Amino acid sequence: MAYFAVEYVYDPSKTELMDQVRPRHRAYLGALRDEGKNLGSGPLSGDAPGALLILKADAEADVLAMLDADPFHEAGVVSTRTVREWNPVIRHF
Repeated sequence: MAYFAVEYVYDPSKTELMDQVRPRHRAYLGALRDEGKNLGSGPLSGDAPGALLILKADAEADVLAMLDADPFHEAGVVSTRTVREWNPVIRHF
């Protein structure tokens, strides 16, 4: 298994839709956590609305498949998602 850092950038014109879909999005990420695939996720501070997710998977293709099923992605509120494999040299998980 490998670790992946994922950055979501949200479409600022879709905040109402994001508010409607957020409970399903959080439930989905919670299920991934329960499966041991989501090690942590949450909003990023700053001007651009977005989030950081740390996911565990065999390959980037598996991460993309997980993200495709995220209700935020399905609803179109994620304008950009960047997936990078991450090598945590010092960690506590």
